[in-house]
Amino acid sequence: MSSLPVVAIIGRPNVGKSTLVNRIIGRREAVVEDVPGVTRDRVSYDANWNGREFTLLDTGGWDPEAKGMAERIAEQAEIAIGIADAIIFVVDASVGATDLDERVVKLMRKSGKPIILAANKVDDQRAELEAASLWSLGLGEPYPVSALHGRGSGDLLDAVLAVLPDAPAEDLERVDPRRRVAIIGKPNVGKSSLLNSLAKENRVVVDDASGTTVDPVDEVVELGGREWILIDTAGLRRRVREASGHEYYASLRTSVALDRAEVAVMVIDASQPLTEQDTRIITLAAEAGRALVIAFNKWDKVDDERRYYLEREIERELVQVQWAPRINIAARTGWHTDRLVRALDSAVEGWETRVGTGALNSFLGRVVAEHPHPIRGGKQPRILFSTQASTAPPTFILFTSGKLEAGYMRFLERRLREEFGFVGSPIHLQQRPRKKRNER
Repeated sequence: MSSLPVVAIIGRPNVGKSTLVNRIIGRREAVVEDVPGVTRDRVSYDANWNGREFTLLDTGGWDPEAKGMAERIAEQAEIAIGIADAIIFVVDASVGATDLDERVVKLMRKSGKPIILAANKVDDQRAELEAASLWSLGLGEPYPVSALHGRGSGDLLDAVLAVLPDAPAEDLERVDPRRRVAIIGKPNVGKSSLLNSLAKENRVVVDDASGTTVDPVDEVVELGGREWILIDTAGLRRRVREASGHEYYASLRTSVALDRAEVAVMVIDASQPLTEQDTRIITLAAEAGRALVIAFNKWDKVDDERRYYLEREIERELVQVQWAPRINIAARTGWHTDRLVRALDSAVEGWETRVGTGALNSFLGRVVAEHPHPIRGGKQPRILFSTQASTAPPTFILFTSGKLEAGYMRFLERRLREEFGFVGSPIHLQQRPRKKRNER
């Protein structure tokens, strides 16, 4: 699996950054909220320009009026800049360079990463004079663009491609047998401790006192007599009290790690109540289509009372991923970490399970005969034919006589799991209703 070059878009709120993201990826996406440092949407996008593919990271904006922003700006910018191979710095040409822009420029220069300056909101030739004032930032030529209308975006992307590293060539004859495992979860739940325990040595820093881990860390570890590539996303330190920017960039690095992995290990602090951030990261992994194992860490701190409440929380909060194997571990002592290999193998096997077309149609035929779709408006949609389009994750296409209800689709997914397993893997069900004659 080769990793594509990464381009991060950085800019204050209301400079048109979200519009530029949509312009580059060629489609409208929900991007960010106006709350500083927070987004609840995916932050990683596949982009292509002139045949060159790259990953676009939307890093969100920040508000210079927010409380305690000076420290947060530095921390967030360092993380976003560290992930990227190149940076598009977006400035509102109609406003000009602000003090905040100049502070961020100083951070970007220290990184040594190539920076392309986008002077946005240049909707006509007259506004290009305003863009020329941005030479004062010391980033070289400002590229005048109108993200809204597309004006100048081609020249901007040409400049970006000129500084991007080439994507590593794939050796089609050589298949790397090592599985890529992303270790994900909130900060301070024991992700780095788990990696060190599996490696049987201190590969990554666990101390919270020092700095910020910028890039996800790849480590080759031997488990069960085989080599695995573990991608550790730990190390985002709680140096700021406000959680919004912290959670945003934790999810950003989680997205990058998931894009490069085949299976994810979600680490949860079993001694503490499950949080919304836990469930959000789990949902991120499932929506990314990765195999999933849930590891409840710090089990040595769980007493009988906490165990009782944890079971209730699992039933209530993790109902959408009942298919994921769960293991209880204590990463610092190594207790039961050896069980992780068996869980990973089960998840990967479920992720790559393929069902023959004959067996699939025979099974669905029996299911539909026993539990037919409800009649709605005098009509009852039927499944005419089904096939598994792909694995990793298992994806099925149902050709139907009419649209199946969401509840019936969930019923079919549950029965497919009961029959064929798919342990540790999300399942994607797609339906293609037959078109009516007048629609043809």
